[in-house]
Amino acid sequence: MGEKIGIIGVNGAGKSTILQLLTGLFTATEGKIFIDNIEFTKKTLRDIRKKIGFIFQDSDNQLFMNTVYEDIAFGLRSGGLEEYIVKEKVEDIIKQMNIEHLTDKSIYKLSGGQKRMVAIAGILVMNPRILLMDEPTAALDPKSRRILINTLKELPQTNIIATHDLDMIMDLCSRVIILNNGKVVADGIVDNLLRDKELMEKCNLELPLSLQNKI
Repeated sequence: MGEKIGIIGVNGAGKSTILQLLTGLFTATEGKIFIDNIEFTKKTLRDIRKKIGFIFQDSDNQLFMNTVYEDIAFGLRSGGLEEYIVKEKVEDIIKQMNIEHLTDKSIYKLSGGQKRMVAIAGILVMNPRILLMDEPTAALDPKSRRILINTLKELPQTNIIATHDLDMIMDLCSRVIILNNGKVVADGIVDNLLRDKELMEKCNLELPLSLQNKI
């Protein structure tokens, strides 16, 4: 519990597919998947999904209420929480994500980066046991990116992050899985693998920006 795992690879390597398999959006044709020691089957799908929060690559797939507050509150209200508890939780996550200025703003008037932060807040407020994130820093400006990374660092949940943002992986994760052509080519300690220039080039990846010109 609490492990931060990065999944990296070029476009088409299979990063998003892995996350979709873990949420049941894709069905595995062979092998078995276990989430929190529960085998993923049609019978266990509902219980497993209660443990998982999935942040899509396209924030528009997650935002559908009129205002930021209403969208973040939606999942809590659907769970039957009393309104004063919903208000408290929503206000806490809005403050944590530094988006108080967006509280009453229309979803349809948000920038891409603002939508990203709101979509993430809507998942975090549900306090899932496992967070699956597909390109969570996409469209974020440097300040929002830093707020997100610092927020994720403090969370007790397991994070599984598929991303091209290798510097985020260096900063946040302890373990990284490198994919190439749909296969795992490396799985280990972030600092070791992302400094391996030969391995990274073999997988058509560059070193993180923070390491370039240092190795």
